[in-house]
Amino acid sequence: MDWGWVGDHRTLIFDLARDHVELTVLAVVLGLALSFPLALAARRWRLLYSPVLSAAGVLYAIPSLALFALLLPWTGLTRTTALIALVSYTLLILVRNIAAGLDGVPSEVSEAATAMGMRSSRRLWSVELPLALPAVVAGIRVATVTTIGLVTVAALIGHGGLGQLILDGLNRDFRTPLVVGSALSVALAATADVMLVGAQRLLTPWARRDA
Repeated sequence: MDWGWVGDHRTLIFDLARDHVELTVLAVVLGLALSFPLALAARRWRLLYSPVLSAAGVLYAIPSLALFALLLPWTGLTRTTALIALVSYTLLILVRNIAAGLDGVPSEVSEAATAMGMRSSRRLWSVELPLALPAVVAGIRVATVTTIGLVTVAALIGHGGLGQLILDGLNRDFRTPLVVGSALSVALAATADVMLVGAQRLLTPWARRDA
């Protein structure tokens, strides 16, 4: 490790780490915004469940490099290309977990809420979604950690956050940026996972009491 290089490139490392976090947050938030209505539709109209998961599964199965290559003629070497690919990989995880969480709500709880005069939308937000939150957050955790890893691959099109350091280290056969980029990517994934676990514990205090 060349610690002198690290000291001289602190600003660059910080900027790349910030870009890495921004890409991850944008991808997961956009993925959640797309997945939530898809999961609700699949839950309401069961015929849609298999086609929605199959389509998301096809996107998830496409290798990242191949997906970038397919998008390049349309969106070029832009951040949009990276985001489209990253969002695509979150859909299967999020749709499946949201639908599973909502399906796991006991029917008697939903029936009791309906008997109390709650409409479907209020029942969803006030009763069903809070109970489904552990499964939803579990999906967000997996999607976030996966996205942090995939962001590094986007360095191949110039938008990979810490992946730029990894790519630079590989191209120059220089170990220091390779180690720094890899270590910080792992640290980001671990930190994000711990933060999401903490958020889940804060949002579901009844789960702690039950435990």
